[in-house]
Amino acid sequence: MSAEKDKSKVHKLSLKGSAKLVAEFFEYSINTILFQRGVYPAEDFTPVKKYGLNILVSSDDQVKAYIKRIMSQLKEWVIGGKISKLVVVITSKDTGEHLERWQFDVQIFDKIARSKALKKSADKENAAPEQAASSLSLTTAPLANDAFRENEAPPEKTEKEIQSEIQSIFRQITASVTFLPTLDGNCTFNVLVYADADSNVPMEWGDSDAKEIKDGEKVQLRGFSTSNHRVDTLVSYRLASD
Repeated sequence: MSAEKDKSKVHKLSLKGSAKLVAEFFEYSINTILFQRGVYPAEDFTPVKKYGLNILVSSDDQVKAYIKRIMSQLKEWVIGGKISKLVVVITSKDTGEHLERWQFDVQIFDKIARSKALKKSADKENAAPEQAASSLSLTTAPLANDAFRENEAPPEKTEKEIQSEIQSIFRQITASVTFLPTLDGNCTFNVLVYADADSNVPMEWGDSDAKEIKDGEKVQLRGFSTSNHRVDTLVSYRLASD
């Protein structure tokens, strides 16, 4: 009887609803990373209630406008099933060295979309000019061989279960300050998006490299899934100099 009761609580998100959830997660993740890693002053952030947590989001008009600009395009790609990866790269303004790389891998549990993505992906990278001490980038590249796994769509979950998984990711991002090296000096950030080669790319998006961390350490964080998507999180970072 308890099993039937639990099943009755399951609310299956539509593909569009799931995509909206993923895009929204990216927006709050970007803000959380910028705050927790001190890319902008703490006083430039204000708390909002989301996922049952207090999440800090930028209150700086330029940064808000820039993130909104990123998200307006990103949402289209996520809903269209065009995105396979989002990356936030933190770079030293003084040296130009990439210090941290936060990678969010996206899997779409749809065989048609999966085969289309694998067939049409191509090795091409794009980026747009800098704004608000950061740059907007688009990266289009082949999916890794294990980017999608056949017949591994997760079981249906309640909204509470999905929210609990998302909470765990934000708590890990917050706790990352315990193992990530302190970021010295002024930093900037870039957002990279790996999308299908046939994606509709705005004129202002231009070429970009992958901005990998040279000889960096990698830590796999938690992920979350809906009946349509799975998002896994990985942070790479440069070891502090002795």
